[in-house]
Amino acid sequence: MPESDLHSAALDALTLLAVPRVGIRDWHRRVRESGNATLAVQELADSPHVDAARAEAEIIVGNASRLGAHLIVHGSVGYPAPLNDLTACDDPSIAPAPPVLFAFGNLELLARPTVAIVGTRHATAAGLRAAERIAHDCAEAGALVISGLARGIDAAAHTGALRCNGSTAAIIGTGLDVAYPADHRGLQQQIARDALVITEQPPGARATRGSFPERNRLIAALAQLTIVVEAGHRSGALLTAHAAGSLNRACAAAPGAFDSAASLGSNQLLRDGAQVIASVDDALALLDLARADDAHAMAPHSLTAAERAIWDVLGNAPLNLDVVVDRSGWAADACLAAVTTLELKGLVRSTFAGALHRA
Repeated sequence: MPESDLHSAALDALTLLAVPRVGIRDWHRRVRESGNATLAVQELADSPHVDAARAEAEIIVGNASRLGAHLIVHGSVGYPAPLNDLTACDDPSIAPAPPVLFAFGNLELLARPTVAIVGTRHATAAGLRAAERIAHDCAEAGALVISGLARGIDAAAHTGALRCNGSTAAIIGTGLDVAYPADHRGLQQQIARDALVITEQPPGARATRGSFPERNRLIAALAQLTIVVEAGHRSGALLTAHAAGSLNRACAAAPGAFDSAASLGSNQLLRDGAQVIASVDDALALLDLARADDAHAMAPHSLTAAERAIWDVLGNAPLNLDVVVDRSGWAADACLAAVTTLELKGLVRSTFAGALHRA
């Protein structure tokens, strides 16, 4: 969608959402009945609230533009398709898909196999090690590791994925320009630069009690598999697991000591039927992924060093050439020559947009 059309669509979507007494559910109803947000706003033209709502929307879009954020409008090309399951979900505790998302980073990462790794903020040392190891090995195998940037298990998951130059997405409950917790500002900036940060909250929005359950449903919807690593009896991670179940997503948990307060909730998930993550291989199997070293061993014979490096970087999910160059460690011209050879050999293919993946 051209930038001007996207700007206009975002303005209309946010204007409709800003009209008093139009919540997300009513927003979807009105858009469904009218055909799109633009027509729904036109039908409210006589309302005294529309001008103020439009002014509020213009401020939000202007602030997002100044930040350099992606605007992702419901119903437009690029809106994450898995989020549409939120609108179709019949669980009244789960809000529908956000009308507009704000993001920093590479949205194409959402095409990868996706795993959410979540858990308590008050993690044990063993829980932190487990979360980081699972995230590291899943990311190394080609998965996008999704979490909520909270202290404890979330931060360990993001760090584990980044440690192997893998991909991670932080789904946050504040505006893109607000770090919560504040001491994760550096981590948030690194993920925004090297991977992906997504929120439904407008720029400047601070954390509220309700913004984190809203964030949790996005984590569950975007992930094929949700893994809970240590969750107390009332941990927010259990809300993510509940949403995953309501959305017919796979849900798993790492077992913990039965007398550990940090594992009461995650062990309860296992008791109630969640998949057991007793090792990283269990997570990889649920994602239908092979370990990175196994993928390396299965690479075709007679590859040059550059071709081998590119083969190891690529997976089934498409990657842009600049990402391949960065991760392979080879110069751009050498990478381009090697990619061309791999394409001629039928080992690598490119998408319509030019992204690369294994054939």
